[in-house]
Amino acid sequence: MSRVRKDICNLSFEEMKEVFCKLGEPPYRARQIFRWLYNKSLTDFKGMTDFSRNLTSKLEKMYFIGSLECQMKEKATDGTSKFLWGLKDGHSIETVLIRQGYRRTLCLSTQVGCKFGCPFCVSGSKGFVRNLTLSEILGQASGAVEADNEAVTNIVFMGIGEPLDNFDRVAEAVKIFNHPDGFRIGARKITLSTCGLVPGILKLSRMGIQIELSVSLHATTDALRNHLVPVNRKFPLEVLFAACEKYTRQTGRRVTLEYAVMEGVNDSTGDALRLAGMAARLNAKVNLISCNANHSPDFRGTAQEGLRRFQKSVMTGGVEVTVRRKKGEGIMAACGQLVFDRPGMKPQSKTGPQENNTRIRGVKAEGIRQE
Repeated sequence: MSRVRKDICNLSFEEMKEVFCKLGEPPYRARQIFRWLYNKSLTDFKGMTDFSRNLTSKLEKMYFIGSLECQMKEKATDGTSKFLWGLKDGHSIETVLIRQGYRRTLCLSTQVGCKFGCPFCVSGSKGFVRNLTLSEILGQASGAVEADNEAVTNIVFMGIGEPLDNFDRVAEAVKIFNHPDGFRIGARKITLSTCGLVPGILKLSRMGIQIELSVSLHATTDALRNHLVPVNRKFPLEVLFAACEKYTRQTGRRVTLEYAVMEGVNDSTGDALRLAGMAARLNAKVNLISCNANHSPDFRGTAQEGLRRFQKSVMTGGVEVTVRRKKGEGIMAACGQLVFDRPGMKPQSKTGPQENNTRIRGVKAEGIRQE
């Protein structure tokens, strides 16, 4: 029986070194292949010119280079791009590239669906299917770079899914994005957003990498947060804040509190003053955004005048507060709007080939929609 080839992009740097060690090759081969895979987005072992033919042949027998199929690409008038990627099991996920000045920020998905059921977020409205593999997480970045021919400067884990619920693969992805022979993105240009999985926050604080941590807060009382962010029932605010304080102590990085402001739900003066107190306790930054259009009429974004009033009330506590500019809303690419298996998209066959060495196999459709 022939040996089934594995996706080499599912290997960590340490695992890559072990592979070459078993092949009788020096450890520096791991750095070389990382540069080919993640600096140059190479999809064929034969293009790795510093490898011998014998080594190339051995690698080809054992591994293939994983990639994602771009099933659709949309571009908003504000320059934001959204990609729909086909996965090998027939599902699909979305990734967003946000352009702002010199920055090229890639918003990555980490799961097919989401378990945590925040009622104002579309991403979890169809439930949870599975975690993404390391290759599928990294493939979103390689594919976006290849499709638009421009380097990514920032990474945010804010797409479909809860990053800390797929901790091991996300942690390895962070290391590869940060690795000097990987994507070479500075740790402080990598942000992970969580709904409040306390065990994951504590594990993240022990990683020794100073990435930015954002907490999707959205409420200032346990009663309301139990409804808006149901994981709060397991990890209430006091437990969450203790974990955030530990993260700051161990990493030296300030936490950002993300707050989607919803008309008549969480935008009162009392909410603002409580938020100010929470941020002051954590020495945290606050990032406000008017809740984006979603599947529920019960959650409408607070209008700009009310949003500015809310911001001023929070700032009275001496807290650093920013209002996030909406990007990509017109193509359903804004916060809380990404979905998996978007209707109308044609998934790959579940019985199709299990290997694909083409980074972008072809864009099914591309257009520009007005915001």
